[in-house]
Amino acid sequence: MVNDLEQVLITREEIAEKVKELGAKITEDYNGCDLVVVGILKGALMFMADLIRHIEIPVLMDFAVVSSYGASTETSGVVRILKD
Repeated sequence: MVNDLEQVLITREEIAEKVKELGAKITEDYNGCDLVVVGILKGALMFMADLIRHIEIPVLMDFAVVSSYGASTETSGVVRILKD
């Protein structure tokens, strides 16, 4: 897949470091709170998994499912909440 790219703008290592920093900041900001991380399926799954590994307080995870495409390949411009 990398060979298909003309240029890498942000390296895998840079992204991993930023996710680690974000996890530490969330840990600091929400220490002592009930934390629920909600992602939009399906695109958020991998990012959320990486992020939650770096959050060092108890955390619940949930997902929402939304659609703006319906049966089409082009967006309708209207977002429908399918699962919240």
